[in-house]
Amino acid sequence: MKRLLRAQLLVAAVLFVSSVPRASAQAAPDFAPPVPRLQSVVDSAVAEARRQFPKLQSGQIAVTLVDLRDPARPVRGSHRGGEQIYPASVIKLFYLAAAHRWMEDGKLTDTPELRRAMSDMIVHSYNEATHYVIDVLTSTTSGPELPEAELKTWFDKRNAVNRYFAGLGYANVVAHKKPWCEGPYGRESQAIKAFEPKRNFLSTDDTARLMTEIATSKCVSAQRSGEMMVLLKRDPFSKEKDADSQGKFTGSALPEGAKLWSKAGWTSQTRHDCAYVELADGRKFVLVTFTVDHASERGIIHAVARKVVEGLK
Repeated sequence: MKRLLRAQLLVAAVLFVSSVPRASAQAAPDFAPPVPRLQSVVDSAVAEARRQFPKLQSGQIAVTLVDLRDPARPVRGSHRGGEQIYPASVIKLFYLAAAHRWMEDGKLTDTPELRRAMSDMIVHSYNEATHYVIDVLTSTTSGPELPEAELKTWFDKRNAVNRYFAGLGYANVVAHKKPWCEGPYGRESQAIKAFEPKRNFLSTDDTARLMTEIATSKCVSAQRSGEMMVLLKRDPFSKEKDADSQGKFTGSALPEGAKLWSKAGWTSQTRHDCAYVELADGRKFVLVTFTVDHASERGIIHAVARKVVEGLK
């Protein structure tokens, strides 16, 4: 009987592992080593933001900067870069990367509807589009409450994206919740009450790593990285009047001739941006800035970006 049980458990484990989309064979948690030069730039940028906004506390801002002037040897500086913070819509960047991995591995069919949802999720940051992407990634759907055993199975499936990024060496990614405006309801709120963690989380270091991999054509494949970059492209000098347009978070602080790719996120408590920037003089960098409890202060992200541009000279 014990041998039979062990055999059954072994088969179950093999089936579980085979159902998880393939991760990289080599984890790279220290994707860009920290160096004093970049750390000094970050420290100065945070200090400048706090000087301009005296109510901003050190624990209310996190920043990671990656210098990509030599893409083969990226280096990093960060302030609270390993802290888990509620990411708002920046989490959609991770769902985008996971969708491309799933498609690359044949776990997900590339359809016009999926492409439409991915585009709307990143270009317009639509929550409804993100719901669809999460559903197809995890083979789960929202709906009525479930019996306890079924809810556990549902929640295990919903954690597929977490397992993928953990397998790649990402240390602080929690990506298993749908973004809502008025919700959640039913099994979504049931799972929040039953299981930990109750929210999505990211760190600025992990977010900067993913943007770095996309920008340097190392996320999934060069072709798929390029397809992601198309969706992330912004016009930092757009005449659009919406002050919360994604291109205006970091983009409003960039000098003439700059190019921008980004994914922003904001709620009533948070204001974040993840940006890859190319300047006219050849400087290239990833800058991720997360702020909490100062969501109405658009200038904090601008102050950080301007000081970074100055410091990288």
